[in-house]
Amino acid sequence: MPATNDPIARAPRARATLLMLTALSALAFMDRQILAVLLVPVKAEFGLSDLQAGLVTGLGFALTFGLIGLPLGRVADRHERRRLVAWCRGAGGALAALGAAAGSAWMLALTRAGAAVSDGGGAPASLSMIADLYPPHERSRAMSVFTAGATFGSLLALLGGAWLAQHFGWRVTLATIGLASMAAALALRFSVREPQRGRFGAAAAVPPQVPAPAPDAAGEPRGAVRAVWADGVARWLIVAATFALLAGYSFGVWNFAYLMRGHGLSATGAGAVTGLSALGSLVGGIVAGTFTDRLVRRDPRWQMGVPIVGVGIALPAGLAYLAIAPGAVAPAVVLVTVFSFFIAFWIAPTYAALSLVVPPERRAVASAMVMIVGAVGGSGIGPVLTGALSDAFSGRVDGDPLRPALALMLALLLGAAAALAAAMRAYATRLAPVRPAAAESHA
Repeated sequence: MPATNDPIARAPRARATLLMLTALSALAFMDRQILAVLLVPVKAEFGLSDLQAGLVTGLGFALTFGLIGLPLGRVADRHERRRLVAWCRGAGGALAALGAAAGSAWMLALTRAGAAVSDGGGAPASLSMIADLYPPHERSRAMSVFTAGATFGSLLALLGGAWLAQHFGWRVTLATIGLASMAAALALRFSVREPQRGRFGAAAAVPPQVPAPAPDAAGEPRGAVRAVWADGVARWLIVAATFALLAGYSFGVWNFAYLMRGHGLSATGAGAVTGLSALGSLVGGIVAGTFTDRLVRRDPRWQMGVPIVGVGIALPAGLAYLAIAPGAVAPAVVLVTVFSFFIAFWIAPTYAALSLVVPPERRAVASAMVMIVGAVGGSGIGPVLTGALSDAFSGRVDGDPLRPALALMLALLLGAAAALAAAMRAYATRLAPVRPAAAESHA
């Protein structure tokens, strides 16, 4: 019986594990986004400038994630992932709760930076577990559910976090989120089984011409990183993710301000549009994962084809949104929702593709490489570069200078599409063994 026909992949236990991993991801992203909601009371209490507030809310997290992501990814590839996810999510929750007792802005900044351990170790290990819970032809949909947790967590921060802050203050809000993460981590630790690593095989693993790296005696991830980067398909996938994350994060961070400045919306109105966009991304990601799993049974190139279609529609939709005249709110809402729906198409299929072309013992490191790009490049460099471009255009263009700045950042999606196309050219040959297995399991 082929591995892809294993009934455990369809069992309630696999679905329960996926939902628990997704819930932990949602709580982590709720904690990650909550200071954007709490920024006004935090600034008022500690007397922070905008620059200091930016350091507290984002830079420390990004730097910490960049430092710990690869080492913890290597730990996930060598040791039990369930325990690592529980420890990392629990530690991140504990540090988030500790932030509620911060007596200074720098103490709060330290707890926020330390909270990066939750995603730094928890997310790559979770993706590796999901790859061993679901066979290749069901993996994109499963990963789309997991990645939807990030969007759902952001919505929870906007809605539930705002309600908690309004009624109980920012300290109680941080403590509540942190304690919820700790409780969920304990539940995972004692109710979930560690799946067998590589139980569905290395379906499209390292090609013969790429030599396996020599073991690193110190247990450092450098050899694994080199091996992942040496794989042509994986390398193009990471390049594509880099372009897509730079464009997506920059747009996500600055779109709220653009709605207020470019279309004259109030903070409440801009928040409503942003929430609708987030919902569009959540639905779009799940739709992409579902359709990818169906289409790859006919042709494995759809694993990259679906992301290319998504990027190909998102780019003109985003540029059309930026071209709309100020005050034309209704068409702007439609176009930004279309953009948000399709920009999510690349995420789950790309992570699933990495799990197919990278052998099981390097999957967490490969996922960590993409996530570091998102944390450091997307969250850090992208928004700063957008702001610098906006300043450069100020006084030189008519209207809001954010418009051309965001348009230039969205143009990076052309690079994402080109990298995805390069990956797809080698992908069909690499995945040739998967199609017969999938066909046999559905015979």
